Amino acid sequence: MMKRNFFENWNPVIIMLAIVFAFAVVNILLEKVLNEGMNPLVLITYRQLISILFIAPIAYFRERNSRTKLTGRILCDLFFSAIVGASVTQYIFLLGIRYTSATFSCAFINMVPVITFIMALPFGLETLNIRCKAGRAKMIGTVVCVGGAMLLTLYSGMPLFNNSRKPQTVMQTVNEAIRMGGVKRKEKWTIGSMALLAGVLLWSSWFLIQSNLGKRYPYHYSSTAIMSLFGAIQSSILSVCIDRSLSTWVLKGKTEILTVVYSGVVGSGFSYVGMSWCLKKRGPVFTAAFNPLILIIAALIDIPILHGQLHLGSLLGSITVIAGLYILLWGKNKEAQSWEAKITQDAEEVKPQEQPPLQVIAIASDSPCP
Repeated sequence: MMKRNFFENWNPVIIMLAIVFAFAVVNILLEKVLNEGMNPLVLITYRQLISILFIAPIAYFRERNSRTKLTGRILCDLFFSAIVGASVTQYIFLLGIRYTSATFSCAFINMVPVITFIMALPFGLETLNIRCKAGRAKMIGTVVCVGGAMLLTLYSGMPLFNNSRKPQTVMQTVNEAIRMGGVKRKEKWTIGSMALLAGVLLWSSWFLIQSNLGKRYPYHYSSTAIMSLFGAIQSSILSVCIDRSLSTWVLKGKTEILTVVYSGVVGSGFSYVGMSWCLKKRGPVFTAAFNPLILIIAALIDIPILHGQLHLGSLLGSITVIAGLYILLWGKNKEAQSWEAKITQDAEEVKPQEQPPLQVIAIASDSPCP
């Protein structure tokens, strides 16, 4: 029993760590292909199409016997989930990075856990009771996690390695690859800031929408396949409206093919299935809290492989993020344990009341026989 409870408690953590590692690799591959001039919307479209081709057969064979009938409301929710989680949101983030700067955009993106937590409270998807230890830990952990993310992006500090390569983060390289030529004007900075704010709100909303959708349609492979289909349609239409050149749809070289396949199978396939499962098990705040780790893992890969630089601010920020994430997970675990204890106690109290009372039938001895 203890072994089973251990795996039930830590499975979501292990899965989310694997997901953020996969997203970090996607970011590094994204850096490479964007630097070579690949159209971001074309990448998003191909990514969703590969996800469909890979996830759809698994969904058919794994969930065909248990899957319920799709309703119009569920299809509408999946269509909207694709907008805020697959197509439009990714393009808005790229637009925001393009018109502002990488550091500024990272500061926005790392606010996702807090915004998700605030948005989840009025919908009842998360509870906050500061009178108990679990509630205080959730609040403190979220604030510490965001503080570390802000430190990670806004403070550089002294370099810790003597690499000849100029210090540069993954997001800075992505920013340079998709930035338009020329000096940015002030009005473009305002547009970029509004785009980043909209992107953060949309991405935080996805965690809430998917958490609610997972309760009504708990078939993660099928929902991911349908969402990828909608995302591919939306991003392709958006791409055609912005750039009608057919040459942008031609993949050039092995790197672009590898990026499309990996980001489709792992980034938009298994990762979204895993996030949907974690949303159902632990809620939106738990899942969103792992977002800042993507930048940390990407930097850890960037240093030994791409000979990137590590600064003191990055190290301190990473340690702070991990500490805040641990506090948040501790609070979520304590909250889950208290709920399990309460359910067990209520079940034990109900059991004696479920037994029907014995019926006593009185038979008069002087009554005539029929």
